[in-house]
Amino acid sequence: MMSSCLSVCRVGISFVMMNIFYKSAVDSLPELSPQKYFSTLQPGKASLAYFCQADSPGTSVFLEELNEAVKPLQDYGISVAKVNCVKEETSRYCGKEKDLMKAYLFRGNILLREFPTDTLFDANAIVAHVLFALLFNEVKYITTLEDLQNIENALKGKANVVFSYVRAIGTPEHRAVMEAAFVYGNTHQFVLTTEIALLESIGTEDIEYAHLYFFHCKAVLDLTQQCRRTLMERPLTTLNIHRFIKTMEAPLLTEVAEDPQQVSTVHLQLGLPLVFIVSQQATYEADRGTAEWVAWRLLGKAGVLLLLRDSLEVDIPQHANVVFKREEGVPVEFLVLHDIDLIISRVENNMHIEEVREDEDNDMEGPDIDIQDDEVAETIYRDRKRQLPLELTVELTEETFNATVMASDSIVLFYAGWQAVSMAFLQSYIDVAIKLKGTPTMLLTRVNCADWSGVCTKQNVTQFPVVKMYKEGRNPVSYAGMLGTEDLLKFIQLNRISCPVNITSVQEAEEYLSGELYKDLISYSSVSVLGLFSPTMTSAKEDFTEAGNYLKGCVITGIYSEEDVLILSNKYAATLPALLLARHKEGKTESIPLANTHVQDIVQIITNAFLETFPEITVENLPIYLRLQKPLLILFSDGSIIPRYKKTILTLVKEKHLDSLTPCWLNLKNTPVGRGILQVYFDALPPLPLLLVVNLHSGGQVFAFPSDQDVTEQNLLLWLKKLEAGLESHITILPAQEWKPPFPAYDFLSMMEAAASRRSTREGPECVKETDVQESHEEQHEDKPAIRDEPTETLRIKHWNRSNWFKEAEKSFRHDNKEL
Repeated sequence: MMSSCLSVCRVGISFVMMNIFYKSAVDSLPELSPQKYFSTLQPGKASLAYFCQADSPGTSVFLEELNEAVKPLQDYGISVAKVNCVKEETSRYCGKEKDLMKAYLFRGNILLREFPTDTLFDANAIVAHVLFALLFNEVKYITTLEDLQNIENALKGKANVVFSYVRAIGTPEHRAVMEAAFVYGNTHQFVLTTEIALLESIGTEDIEYAHLYFFHCKAVLDLTQQCRRTLMERPLTTLNIHRFIKTMEAPLLTEVAEDPQQVSTVHLQLGLPLVFIVSQQATYEADRGTAEWVAWRLLGKAGVLLLLRDSLEVDIPQHANVVFKREEGVPVEFLVLHDIDLIISRVENNMHIEEVREDEDNDMEGPDIDIQDDEVAETIYRDRKRQLPLELTVELTEETFNATVMASDSIVLFYAGWQAVSMAFLQSYIDVAIKLKGTPTMLLTRVNCADWSGVCTKQNVTQFPVVKMYKEGRNPVSYAGMLGTEDLLKFIQLNRISCPVNITSVQEAEEYLSGELYKDLISYSSVSVLGLFSPTMTSAKEDFTEAGNYLKGCVITGIYSEEDVLILSNKYAATLPALLLARHKEGKTESIPLANTHVQDIVQIITNAFLETFPEITVENLPIYLRLQKPLLILFSDGSIIPRYKKTILTLVKEKHLDSLTPCWLNLKNTPVGRGILQVYFDALPPLPLLLVVNLHSGGQVFAFPSDQDVTEQNLLLWLKKLEAGLESHITILPAQEWKPPFPAYDFLSMMEAAASRRSTREGPECVKETDVQESHEEQHEDKPAIRDEPTETLRIKHWNRSNWFKEAEKSFRHDNKEL
């Protein structure tokens, strides 16, 4: 698989991987002339050279990163040099133009690959690209599921597969995978992809981050059988991958008959705990089957051993069936766990505690207050080489904006090309355009406010990103939903129709309620709302129409007020005026009276109709349920909810026992932040599932349902009555503090205008109301060319790095406040 020269290098590199320390005799980047450089090349040895003019400007940043890459590359037997192109010596690797320099990878004097310097954007990218080039035949790069299946089938019974997905070539994760492939490529077949669709096709739930799987193909002898797959759940770092592969190579299950305190395996050496399943001769076969099942569930997370009680010289408590050994030198724990999920939960909670400790050790210096939206910025940094199909949207300028939005129904994204959140949302916006390609819908457009600040100011855009919908003859509507693909797509699709829809016959009303009238929109709105009014109920109809306009883009609403409205009223037992809520998933329609209700009441009724009876709480929907201002009755579960728990709570909801609470549940696998929440409530993470009452809005008390009681209707009702009577003690009290973003939002455009006004005598344009967009169109001169209004401050923004911009912006903001 690997060439002989690299195979020899691997012996020494394994030690480097074990210690994760890069040591080198050379501390800086050597500088050579072309003649001197080529004279140093040795047959079979790899070398990376950067050719540049001696007086070439703008190379200092790249040279700093190249210097950082010298040590790790030398540890892999790869030399690095800067080659100064001088007039006295000519070389075909010295470009004619100063700004078109490249780096070249040689083996001996044979050129293997050339790299434009913009692909080697940092030390991680340099190491990743070089190793990827050298291991080109050992690391298979694939783009389709068929490629993966072919490799898997070819290796069944022969070798295992290490399959990894990284967001882009050159990222730290890509480097970590390449370093692992350099060491373990002789033993396992490495496969790499950057195609997110391929990751989705193998059933991965969370596709936002890099992933690594171990395919157990070597033990598969039946070619029709799929290789078992184990996901590495820790971040893709060199150490984590090394630890993960080592555990994959260790025996799945080991039988022992000695004191657990004295047992040591490779797992403990790698910082992973040991789980002993206690067995005895009478139940050996069943215990071994259980142990094997647990071992597969905990593969990569802990070592699993079968402890033979009958052969032990030391005493183990008679009741104990599981022994847990956290680390060397720490006393073992004797446990009674009758459920496999409890064993898994015990290990995973321990893993989370260790990760938190590592994070705390790494973050002792505290956050950088100059960095805003750091995770978003990191995503943009990693995706900066991703080419977005921007041609699917129309770029607007000061000259074309008004003509475009007046001529057609348009969606406009106002963003700033230098701001992280804007660029992250631009990807979602383009994803929407891809999904809508070829379908008749609104025109998707965009305005880069860094280039056209005047347009954005006139449209009252001061913070980014902002999406507005423009329809002819109407005021613009601002999108206020989540900054993601699905929510924006729903907003656009539901705005294809004018709500509330005017229904003109009983038959049309029935088609509307059944979902047939707008069946292509049912996937975006699971509830259709129909207002029923007699022709004389003018005021009630106006209130409903206003509420429908307010909810446009969120829900489908319709109105029926013909003379025969009593036919529908009688059929659905609705007293006029009334709402009919057609729930398409459940296939049922319910009626709600609207007597003496106003616009806000109607909006609230319709909004509440979308709330689930017993919802799974996520980061996205939590604010919706918090608005109900009720204590949360929340069930924490490490996976899917146990059916009998769900049945118990739904029964109490149906019987109106939980009207004063918001019953919900949280899946820690889907929403990992739940572990952090539980750590705030408890000193140590408790066994799951766990039922709590959290009173966020009045007092902040947190109460825990007794762990020694089963969750039954009777037990839960009795416990809630004790809470109401003040007979239960809280486990903690949450501090009374506001939940605010870690940093304030910046009014970027006002800063830019203020900075520009200090440098210019002319006044900047005043902000106009959204209702003035039609009038502003008349002010445009058809014969006047568009001029990009780019004050000095704007140009600085476009070229500065983000941290410097925030520092300067904050100074400017404080200065303006002093002037006021």
